[in-house]
Amino acid sequence: MCIIIVKQQSNVVPLGTLKNCARINRHGLGIVWLDTFEVKKYKSKDYKLLHTNRPFIAHFRLATVGKVNKENVHPFVCGKKQNELLMMNGTIYNLGNHKECDTKILARQLGNVPREMWRSKLSKIDCRFVSINTFTRTFQIYNKHLWTKRDGIWYSKDNVLQDELVAVYGTLKRGHHNHHLLASSTFVGRGVTAKKYPMIRRGVPFVGDVEGIGYNINVEVYKVSQGTLSALDNLENHPNWYERRKTEVHAGGRVYTCWLYFNDTISYKNQKLIHDYENIYSLYDEDDGLEYMGDLDEQELEEIKRIDNENKIK
Repeated sequence: MCIIIVKQQSNVVPLGTLKNCARINRHGLGIVWLDTFEVKKYKSKDYKLLHTNRPFIAHFRLATVGKVNKENVHPFVCGKKQNELLMMNGTIYNLGNHKECDTKILARQLGNVPREMWRSKLSKIDCRFVSINTFTRTFQIYNKHLWTKRDGIWYSKDNVLQDELVAVYGTLKRGHHNHHLLASSTFVGRGVTAKKYPMIRRGVPFVGDVEGIGYNINVEVYKVSQGTLSALDNLENHPNWYERRKTEVHAGGRVYTCWLYFNDTISYKNQKLIHDYENIYSLYDEDDGLEYMGDLDEQELEEIKRIDNENKIK
């Protein structure tokens, strides 16, 4: 879905953030250098060019409409207005085709719209935009309420700003059905919790915040953005069902302080405790009936149904 970065000052975008931009949005990099207003187009893997104190507006593309080629790398000339350029983060459905991306066609249409009406037109579209005038050497950001500002730099999405560490032990792990929520996150490594906790499996796993009982839990550690963390909170119904708390994790010879989702509403007494979650049992059988779930009470069963139904919708 792309990302736009607007950097006007001499501060430098962290290299890790730029690497995330290229990893998530791998279909082309367009740059307008704001000290010269020169336009350049590259491959996403050339992201290190942006690790500089030069001011710029950059667009990393993730193709949703149109071919993956240099011709579809932003920015685009707005019709006959050769000095007016457009970048977009988002998708306009029913615009574009197998050859041309939606932004390229929108830019062509804007060329026939009076300049003073652009803001009104673009504010009605649920996307983020930047227009650039290479003659007057000016630019405008549109739908600013959808952007994130960090250290004086504007980002059209926050999924590249991965400041939080999360340790996952269940259906969010690789190969499991909720892992898609971590698709844009950075995998740090596999590890174990520094402390022992009780973990049981009742269709889905539950870990209790009771130190010294059970095992050092096998986890996967990810760097995530605030947006992804909010999505995980929603999945786990934090803080009403699972509750996110920090704990130390050993991974790759290092110690990380990570968020981990605990559930203290479940009884762990006299239960078989495990240290690793493998998706051995399906929550539903072929007839969509519940399989054996252990001794679940009504509240636990309803919450598991709710979580699974939400995942099906997603």
